[in-house]
Amino acid sequence: MTTQIKIGTRESQLAVWQATHVQNLLKETGVDSELIFIKSEGDLNTVTPLYELGVQGIFTKTLDAALLSKRIDIAVHSMKDVPTQLAKGIRQAAVLKRASYKDILVYKGEWAMVNNELATTHHSPLTIHHSPFIIATSSIRRKAQWLHRYPNHTIESLRGNVNTRLRKLEANDWNGVIFAAAGLERINLRPENSIELDWMVPAPAQGAITISCRADDNVTFGSCRPLNDETTFICTKIERDFLRTLFGGCSTPISALAVVENDDIIFKGNICSVDGTKRFDIEKKTALNGSSNLGNDAAAELLKNEDVKKIIQDIRNAKE
Repeated sequence: MTTQIKIGTRESQLAVWQATHVQNLLKETGVDSELIFIKSEGDLNTVTPLYELGVQGIFTKTLDAALLSKRIDIAVHSMKDVPTQLAKGIRQAAVLKRASYKDILVYKGEWAMVNNELATTHHSPLTIHHSPFIIATSSIRRKAQWLHRYPNHTIESLRGNVNTRLRKLEANDWNGVIFAAAGLERINLRPENSIELDWMVPAPAQGAITISCRADDNVTFGSCRPLNDETTFICTKIERDFLRTLFGGCSTPISALAVVENDDIIFKGNICSVDGTKRFDIEKKTALNGSSNLGNDAAAELLKNEDVKKIIQDIRNAKE
């Protein structure tokens, strides 16, 4: 007997695109499915006890609750939003092939002016020049890396889905907004007035989509496994191991990227102070077949530095 898989998704344009993409991939393997739209409303706290170590996924816990109550069979997420500690009773079913992992700046105004500003204020000390240049982002990681490179710029906070953030850029006196390239490109919203920030290290697992299911649902798990991309699975695990070992939360100024080159894994990661004044980087290379502990090892090496420990403690204190 064939059972139709219920795919849970939030209602934003990007979330629906991702869920529909999974639906189409399942169809290619002969698996029937339907989309179930889950609203993020006031019952979110009912999920809190399901998490260990106090970790809560602001973008994932509503779908987690729907999974555990069997309203849906799988949930589809942007993997960078998923806590490194999954809710009890939930497991990762598959990681899709990664799209672009890069961050991009969508800027306003003439490129010549923006380019000149970025070139002339790169690492300019605050005591020399304070620029009126304003960048908006919802990410602590992006804020910290931007301020480390451009300490004289002003950062504004913004929230909302990608459509809302693009509208806010036009409505506010900002010079640019930082986005994940994959999010805009998937729904064909990347504007021409955008540039890749090649110097910015991405969030762990940025650009990847993950599918989760109930831990005891072996049938659904088996249906999703053909969608798993092994290279993306390996790289995102390394990145998330790095994040988890350093701190554990996805809303932190921690960056990580692992890529496969021939038979090697190249890893780079960093942690910044929230204000961007301090940044600690690490790069490692190892054979692909011996990379299972690479993320943990890189984080452990950084944690030998007392300044890194202080940054993490400061972040923890700020969250209490």
